[in-house]
Amino acid sequence: MNKKAYAAAGVDVDLGNEVKSGIQKLVRDTHGPEVLGKIGGFGGLFRPDFRGMKEPVLVSSVDGVGTKLKVAFASGRHDTIGQDLVNHCINDIAVVGARPLFFLDYLASAALDPAVFTQILKGFAKACKAGGCALIGGETAQMPGMYRPGEYDVAGAIVGVVDRAKILDGSRVRRGDVLIGLASNGLHTNGYSLARKVLFDRLKLRPGARIDGVKGTLGDELLRVHKNYQPLMAGLPPRALKAAAHITGGGLIDNLPRVLPPNCDAEIDTSAWKAPAIFELIGRAGKVDREEMFQVFNMGIGMVLIVDEKSASDVLRQTRARVIGRIAPGAGVVRLR
Repeated sequence: MNKKAYAAAGVDVDLGNEVKSGIQKLVRDTHGPEVLGKIGGFGGLFRPDFRGMKEPVLVSSVDGVGTKLKVAFASGRHDTIGQDLVNHCINDIAVVGARPLFFLDYLASAALDPAVFTQILKGFAKACKAGGCALIGGETAQMPGMYRPGEYDVAGAIVGVVDRAKILDGSRVRRGDVLIGLASNGLHTNGYSLARKVLFDRLKLRPGARIDGVKGTLGDELLRVHKNYQPLMAGLPPRALKAAAHITGGGLIDNLPRVLPPNCDAEIDTSAWKAPAIFELIGRAGKVDREEMFQVFNMGIGMVLIVDEKSASDVLRQTRARVIGRIAPGAGVVRLR
């Protein structure tokens, strides 16, 4: 039988259908009774249960994984990428107090590689199930000529909900409030363009390299899964949490001001924790100054919680985190010391 013309042009529709049919159970395992309709429809159907909420507000976000994908390509490992994307999106809505409802993904490549596709989808499903988030739809695009062989791109969109009275918007932040830092799991999904330039281009390291102070290989370190902080945040005492900042691109310097009143600064004590060895290596080998390191990378702090002083001890006990600073009078900026 002759090869179909579309497949000969680089888009194998039959292979795509075959691969997607094999992941049905993975997706169904993330579904609760709120998900309606069959998998693979033109749109995902979700019937939310807003009982117990006085004024439910939907919260949405969309993101990608950035050039962390390049590390996955070089390592030949794709099982963490889907988890990174889901957890990043969950954290982005968790900072306003929302819990996730459902997630949709987009995966594009020059040609569909079933083994790679399955690894990524397993990551989506694993993180969605762990985060209480239904994976209700997605799009897989084969686009020959758009991507290099063996490369792909992923993006995801999430929708969550929060009761309007419980929205975290920074309006309750006051002078004297405590900044609690939740540890990151490495670089998470930001700063990889600089990290790759220093580690792979300047130092000529390979993903299989071993580095002092880093467990496992360099590839293992760079592919650590972006943490999901939402379950921990949701379990905090009511009203204890005044605001939160997900420390992604822009680091502590650019992300904390998003939740600061115009008359307050976030004063960070950088001696309160030790940055993981991977950040020290990047900064030293790349000759990156301290200020820029804190603007590009999370430096070991993946989420910052702002709580009042009276609640701090309870939050610290529950999160097993540490105080990294305080709110001081100012002009809405971050001050490192």
